[in-house]
Amino acid sequence: MGEQAAISLSRIASDTLLVRLSGTWQIGEDLPQAQGLLEQIESEAGLQRIAFDTQDLKGWDSGLLTFVLKVIDQLRTRDIVSEKEGLPEGVQRLLALATAVPEKKDAGQREKRPSFLDKVGTEAVRFVSSTGELIGFVGEAWLATVKVFVGKASFRPADMALFLQQSGAEALPIVSLISLLVGLILAFVGMIQLRLFGAEVYVADLVSVAMVREMGAIMTGIIMAGRTGAAYAAQLGTMQVNEEIDALHTLGVKPIEFLVLPRMLALTLMVPLLCMYANLMGVLGGWIVAVPLYGIGSTTYVNRVMAAVGLNDLFIGLFMGLVFGILVALSGCLRGMQCGRSASAVGDAATSAVVTGIVAIILATAIITVLCDVVGI
Repeated sequence: MGEQAAISLSRIASDTLLVRLSGTWQIGEDLPQAQGLLEQIESEAGLQRIAFDTQDLKGWDSGLLTFVLKVIDQLRTRDIVSEKEGLPEGVQRLLALATAVPEKKDAGQREKRPSFLDKVGTEAVRFVSSTGELIGFVGEAWLATVKVFVGKASFRPADMALFLQQSGAEALPIVSLISLLVGLILAFVGMIQLRLFGAEVYVADLVSVAMVREMGAIMTGIIMAGRTGAAYAAQLGTMQVNEEIDALHTLGVKPIEFLVLPRMLALTLMVPLLCMYANLMGVLGGWIVAVPLYGIGSTTYVNRVMAAVGLNDLFIGLFMGLVFGILVALSGCLRGMQCGRSASAVGDAATSAVVTGIVAIILATAIITVLCDVVGI
C-alpha cells in the first residue's frame, strides 16, 4: 500500500502556478478529482501558466494520466498554458500519443447531401459505364464460346463435369419442390374459377399450358439465379479478393475461358433439361389437386394434358430455359469479375448477381412472349 496521492499548489510567479503531485497515483487508490484542482485554479487571479512538480511521486499508472489529461483539456478551454516538463517522462510520451491526432474541424457537421441533379448525373454515368462493361464482357464470352467449337478453349474438362453436377443434379430437389407447389397453386386457383362454369376438367389444360410454356422456365430460371448465379458471383469474387484472377493473368491464362466459359456452358446445357423436369413436376402438382381432391379421372386428366400441350409450347419453354441459363451465368460471372477487394464486396457481388439475373429473366420473358404473339405461335 503506497502513500496517499496528494496535491499542493504554490505561486512561483505572478502568472504561474506550480502543481505538486505526491504519493501513489494508481487505479484503486483514493485519487483526487480533477474538478477540485480546477476550482482552486480558477480562484487564482491573473493566472496564465501551470507547471507540474512530481519529485515526490512514488508511483503512477493510467490513473495519473487520466487526471492530467482532464486538467490539461479544461485549462486549454480557459486559455491557460500547461507545461508538461515537470511530469514523468513516461507520462509525457503517453500524453503526446493521446494528443497526436487533432480533432477534425468539421467532425460535428453533417455531411452535405447531394442534390437531385447530382444523383441523376452520377447514376447516368454509372449506367453508361456498366453498360460498356457488360457489352465488353458479353463479347469476350462470345469469343470464348466460339473457341469451344474450334477446339481451342482452355478450360479443364473436370471443371466442366463439376459444374454440370452442381447446376444439374444438385438442383433437382429445390426445382422439384418449387415446381410441384406452383402446379398445386395453379390447379387450386384454376379450379375455383372453372367450377363456376362446370368446366373443372379444363384445369389440366390450364396447368399444363402454363407450366410448359411459361412458368416452368421462369421458376427454374429464378431458382438458378438465386442458387447458382449467386454461387458463381461469390466464387469469382473470392478469387478476386485472393488475387487468384490476377495470378491467372500473370500466367497468361484468360479468366474468361478458364473460369467463366465452363460455368456458362454448364448452365446453358442444364437449365433446359431442368425446365422439362419442372414441367413434369408442375403437371404432377395439378394432378394431385384435380384427381384425388376433385374427383377428375386420372385418364381424363392425362388426355387433356396431351391434347392441350403442343410442340410449339414445349419448344418455347425450352428456348426460354436456354436463354435464362445464359443470362443467369453471365449475370453471376459478370458480378463476380467486377467484385472489389474486400470481404463485404463478395456479399454485394452475390446480391447484385441475383438481382441482375432475375431482372434479366423477367425482361427476356416479356420480349419472348411479345415476339411469340407477333409471330403467332
